[in-house]
Amino acid sequence: MELSILIDIVIIFAFSTAVNYLFTRIKIPTIIGYLLTGIVIGPSLLGIMRSPHDIEFMAELGVIILMFTIGLEFSLNHLIKIRKIVFFGGFAQLLFTAGITAFVSRMYDMSWEAAWFVGFLTALSSTALVLKILQERGELTSNYGRTVVGILVFQDIILIPLILLTPMLGGQTSHIGSDLLILGLKTIGIIALVYVGNRWIMPRVLHMIALTKNKELFLMSILLICLAVALLTAELGMSLAFGAFLGGLMISRSEYSQDAFGHVLPFKDTFTSFFFVSIGMMLDLNFVFDNLILVLATVLLVIVIKTLVAGSTAFMLGHTFRGTVVVGLAMAQIGEFSFILAKVGQNYQILTDFYYQLFLAVTIVSMSITPFVILISKPAANLMLKLPIPPLLVNGLFPLQDIDVPEMQNHIVLIGKDSRSLNLSRMANRMKLPYVSIVFDPASARARQMKGETVIYGDALNEPILRKAHTETAEVVVISIGETITALGIISKVRELNRHAHIIVRSKYVSNIQDFYQMGANQVIPEEFETAIELFERVLKKLLIPKGEIEAAISRIRDDNYGIFLEKEENDSVTLTDMIPDVEIVALKAGNYEIFPGNSLKEIHLRKLYGLTVVAVKRDGEILENPGAGFIFNPDDIVYVLGKPEKIAQLSQVE
Repeated sequence: MELSILIDIVIIFAFSTAVNYLFTRIKIPTIIGYLLTGIVIGPSLLGIMRSPHDIEFMAELGVIILMFTIGLEFSLNHLIKIRKIVFFGGFAQLLFTAGITAFVSRMYDMSWEAAWFVGFLTALSSTALVLKILQERGELTSNYGRTVVGILVFQDIILIPLILLTPMLGGQTSHIGSDLLILGLKTIGIIALVYVGNRWIMPRVLHMIALTKNKELFLMSILLICLAVALLTAELGMSLAFGAFLGGLMISRSEYSQDAFGHVLPFKDTFTSFFFVSIGMMLDLNFVFDNLILVLATVLLVIVIKTLVAGSTAFMLGHTFRGTVVVGLAMAQIGEFSFILAKVGQNYQILTDFYYQLFLAVTIVSMSITPFVILISKPAANLMLKLPIPPLLVNGLFPLQDIDVPEMQNHIVLIGKDSRSLNLSRMANRMKLPYVSIVFDPASARARQMKGETVIYGDALNEPILRKAHTETAEVVVISIGETITALGIISKVRELNRHAHIIVRSKYVSNIQDFYQMGANQVIPEEFETAIELFERVLKKLLIPKGEIEAAISRIRDDNYGIFLEKEENDSVTLTDMIPDVEIVALKAGNYEIFPGNSLKEIHLRKLYGLTVVAVKRDGEILENPGAGFIFNPDDIVYVLGKPEKIAQLSQVE
């Protein structure tokens, strides 16, 4: 039995585990760990790999599965919507990057043919790396994420025509016209197949398979679709990775797409690691050290050219200055598909061995620093915005309508662009509650403005944006943002402007709750825990537990895990809820409770029977504090009751 491939896998896993453990502790992206693993075990250092070709096969399989999962998350309808980005943005980025790079390459004493070839190599960015980072950050469908994905999709499509063009650059005749025509017809055919499969075939097929309730069959079917479509596109002259992306698009419309994503995710993470390890193994450290200045200078030159061109493309597509910087830096590396094209160029003697090694070194170094470049892109953009930049660059070619929000008081400010914030705005609109939304996505803000909503585009970390929404006079501020650091900063800014606002924050994890409270939030809703509570509530209802007991139990669970509503003042003054942390104030509509309408406060015996105290009543918009014993309740009154959560829950039993 041949054990070399198994030994290589064990070596990769051992080194990757150790390096990634270290990198995770010091908060460095794991992709860097994979690249470093490849460099260490590759021929330049330890040289302990026995079957590098088998590793390359698994690496290609990793790219296939990665692109398949991206297709699952990126629906066909969404791709059609960004067709302008794909074709106009992608073509502009490719043409200008290749042209500028070709001009610069002439300074390296290259021929025009070789210079243009290097330009095409440089124009291609790393689909696997960039989309993996965007996927992990949840930014695939963000405004700048859509642009990046669109341009990368075009680069994947254009790879095959570039391969067909390579023999011409190498001085060999080729039937390039007929080959491109045939490729175009094949492309139309595969796109038609994907559309039909997405609309009609896959939803029905997956539904039939899901009805068997056989998880193994479902997983095998998903992998079959992924690999079959990838092989089909490869037979038609396209890349396997692009075929896998199309396979994911075929399933994305199905209601089982998320389940498919969950099944494939472990395979993606495992095999994608092989891809980045294999990239690191290609680096020749001796060449890098012998030509260190040249390599570093070329890396810097590539980053500058690609950032300027990709950023300019984003600007032409309507991005603001911040989006322009983020898109430019996200695409500032050379990609993995350039390795395929470079190998073809070397075979046709377009690239000498020296320039091929220089290309490998620059590509691997640029890919290695990409996670850090993307990480600093937004802070860098914010820093540059402090410079005297022309308004046209700041606002973009298609600036949003400058909404003049009238003076408002006691309104709601909704911060965030996710579905939760959008649903909150719809609910507030239906209830005719005054609100202002702050959205940091120009496309989403423009669409909602056109529907008549009061939406402000901007970063809520900036005080002028908060003031434009009159946050200083708001009664409630809801912050629904996935990034913890950003949310903490917004809480701090809001609290500086408005010490009395009730700040409600969405948190991904229970572990972040204390940080939000310390920063000044009044109420934190951890989505992972609230989902568990909702499921538990449904279980209790199914077991026919009385409603009052269910509400009391859930109140205790919430209190035990992250506490109840606590009013916090910036001057740290002690309130009643500070001294008695297991009580809360709840607003009840009198008409929903039999004991209130037509009865006086003395007659209902609220304190004696339930241990509750009426602290105020809202009637006809006026707050009546500390009502007397003879106060008669009307059905439309809003009654503010102080007491323990379980006691308030018991009161609901007399509805």
